[in-house]
Amino acid sequence: MQYQFISVEGNIGSGKTTLAAMLADHFNGKPVLEQFAENPFLARFYEDPQQFAFPLELFFLAERYKQLKDTLQTRDIFGGAVISDYLFTKSLLFARVNLPEEEYRIYQKLFDILSPQIVQPDLLIYLHAPLARLMDNIRKRNRSYEQKITPEYLFNLQEAYVQYIKQHHFRTLVIDVAKADFAGNPTQFGAILDALERTYDEGQHYLGLE
Repeated sequence: MQYQFISVEGNIGSGKTTLAAMLADHFNGKPVLEQFAENPFLARFYEDPQQFAFPLELFFLAERYKQLKDTLQTRDIFGGAVISDYLFTKSLLFARVNLPEEEYRIYQKLFDILSPQIVQPDLLIYLHAPLARLMDNIRKRNRSYEQKITPEYLFNLQEAYVQYIKQHHFRTLVIDVAKADFAGNPTQFGAILDALERTYDEGQHYLGLE
């Protein structure tokens, strides 16, 4: 495959982990899947965001940095593409939404130290879904701590992603997943594979799934 490092991104409940795992399996690549359940502050954050947002985001920043750094340094050993279900900049986007201004400024300084050491993906796949679909997916997967997520919170995250993609003109494939079912619809997955055979210029490119 022409893309050796792909990041799959999207809002909570958009299907990014499912797609990243399927792509890694199809291309015999290396999946890099976020170990969110290992964050000891995650459940407590949804109970009390004001108290636990800062340690939550610091933990995620450190874990994402280590996971990507270790994997990308050794990718020639196993060959094939690296497919991650997150972009390192995700840390900054969530921090912008979750942290008050003073804490965000401290966090941004740490991020700016670490970020240059992580290479950007050859392609960013961004999964876009309406809020109602995200809420439905969150309800169906039934993680207890996620049931406190509100449409307002998802909207703020969605806005952060959209603004970031607009401002940074690297190669991005935006996929409309309002009607997506990667695991159950081979035609949809095939359409994504076909899209990955194309060579894209920098900027945004769109794919709709029916």
